[in-house]
Amino acid sequence: MLAVKYELIKECKRTGARLGRLQTPHGIIETPVFMPVGTQASVKAMTPQELKELNAEIILSNTYHLYLRPGEDLIKEAGGLHRFMNWDRPILTDSGGFQVFSLGPLRKVSEDGVTFKSHIDGSTHFMSPERATRIQMDLGSDIAMAFDECVSYPCTREYTEAALERTTRWAERCKKVHNHKDQALFAIVQGGIYRELRERSARELTAMDFPGYGIGGLSVGEPKPLMYEMLDCTVPLLPVDKARYLMGVGSPDCLIEAVIRGVDMFDCVLPTRIARNGTVMTSHGRLVVRNAGNARDFRPLDEECSCYTCRNFTRAYIRHLFKANEILGLRLTTIHNLHFLLNLMKGIRAAIADDYLPEFKDRFFAKYGL
Repeated sequence: MLAVKYELIKECKRTGARLGRLQTPHGIIETPVFMPVGTQASVKAMTPQELKELNAEIILSNTYHLYLRPGEDLIKEAGGLHRFMNWDRPILTDSGGFQVFSLGPLRKVSEDGVTFKSHIDGSTHFMSPERATRIQMDLGSDIAMAFDECVSYPCTREYTEAALERTTRWAERCKKVHNHKDQALFAIVQGGIYRELRERSARELTAMDFPGYGIGGLSVGEPKPLMYEMLDCTVPLLPVDKARYLMGVGSPDCLIEAVIRGVDMFDCVLPTRIARNGTVMTSHGRLVVRNAGNARDFRPLDEECSCYTCRNFTRAYIRHLFKANEILGLRLTTIHNLHFLLNLMKGIRAAIADDYLPEFKDRFFAKYGL
């Protein structure tokens, strides 16, 4: 039996959106779903219990960072990533490919893999598809991602094609060594901004019959309409009975647009990163709570929000916390932002179930100022 299995519950009659259920060894995930990012086995500023109270069904951790510190051998000795971080719900680990390739001049690509220097201490390391896969097996995540080459934007067609071909070969190597019966290995579609390359990547990887598929190399600086165009040509080529995961996307407009195009899973550091800088998402758009205009504003961050922060604290108080460099401030904004996106996905699922997703989108965009 498959460790992770996707079940299509309903397809929107008016769009390509899908309501589904992803069965994993650590629980069932209702899709479409947003995954909070816990890069180093911790969602920044949050405890596992707080994440559960927000109804986070799955989180993401990063292979590259956990390999460098504390090391997969230590995590394996601790009983796996779930026990190490005290999280008993599903975990997805990315392969570290994006992080390695974002190092720029600090890395060198070959057919065997990538030689790179640690951003922590400058030490030299080598990561191959086999190594990235074995690390994820040691981590014990529910879903592991194949090691891929993610190209930047803009990138020439020639290099994008070479990276695509390498990604396909590496996916095959990952699959060959992957033998963790309680973990699924997803492949990652690449191809940059080139339609024919995206289609080629999707065809080649689906022929290998992975249990799920990531869509990588988007949200890396390209205009949003171009990202949507790439989704339009890629998603229809992915199997109906497998999960579809758009990597690194977390802005509300992109989440809705991608769901409409048939994507099931998302992750992004956006909600926690902007929260630490004093910015929150609200029903009426972004709010920079650090701004002076909030100094005597005794309303909640979002009067339509039911999160712990909005039920108990004011803009004026949270601004004070940031100005005073109190940790509680960024914790409260993080709680709010994660609640906002998780609640948005809940609303999206309800809209698909009741066949009013286009109206949901129009109302949300109008209020949010998009």
